[in-house]
Amino acid sequence: MDLNIFALDIAKIYERNPNVEGVLLGGSVSRNWYDKYSDIEIFIFWKESPTDEDRLTPIKKLKGDIIDFHPYEDEEWSETYITEGVKLEISNFQTDTINKMINDVILSFDTDLDKQCIVATVHYGVSLSGDLLINNLKEKVNNYPNELSIAMIKENIHLGNRWNNREALLNRKDWLILYKVMVAVQTNIMGMLFGLNSQYVHHPTFKWQKQTLEAMAITPKNIVNRLDSIFLNTPTISIRELEIIIQEVYELIKQEHPQIDLSSVIDKSLFLRPKNEKLNKTLSN
Repeated sequence: MDLNIFALDIAKIYERNPNVEGVLLGGSVSRNWYDKYSDIEIFIFWKESPTDEDRLTPIKKLKGDIIDFHPYEDEEWSETYITEGVKLEISNFQTDTINKMINDVILSFDTDLDKQCIVATVHYGVSLSGDLLINNLKEKVNNYPNELSIAMIKENIHLGNRWNNREALLNRKDWLILYKVMVAVQTNIMGMLFGLNSQYVHHPTFKWQKQTLEAMAITPKNIVNRLDSIFLNTPTISIRELEIIIQEVYELIKQEHPQIDLSSVIDKSLFLRPKNEKLNKTLSN
């Protein structure tokens, strides 16, 4: 089944409601990243708040089996259902809410990932209905603000105190917390790279990492394989590689945004929690 064509057929059902101003295809399907495990993510923009009947009518027409049907929460109504063997993730927003989120990100340089994901959906998404509205929204987010780039970098350059404990965790073989630290640091790296490349974050946990990194121009060399290796190599090698990648990302920041003072940040990232030598001698006696 061609998921793009199927999404267009579904949009035709939603656009029959006069309260619907636009239908936008998002997620992996809109970027041709999808695979056999992918669902279809559709965003419905409403003039006024949709009623339960507004949301249920298309599902009934599509003979969908409802998995989730959530009430209004965090400025969104959402539902999940299956039709013709395909799972649909529907996100409903008032158009005014979308405009507010866009302004928060592109005018106030808000680094909130949920808001950025909405902006990314507008930017990368495919219009299925309401082309005039959606093209106007796309025009608003077309130019990624330099101030947002700086804000994203500053938001992620500090790696946290646990990173300074990496050697202790490694020697203790305290794997659970060590890998949590490695995940957290790699998450920070992704945040910095999104800022460096002036790209809106399209998923709050950086799903489709490989495809995302391949679409970036400013990264350390061979970054896809190297970040993959962090979770595949032995912990000692992984920590050393992560240390190198961090410094390379900082060097890229220096080149692209020399106004950002990284001196204390770099020192902090290199710092290791000191050993208690007196205790060490006591334990070895």
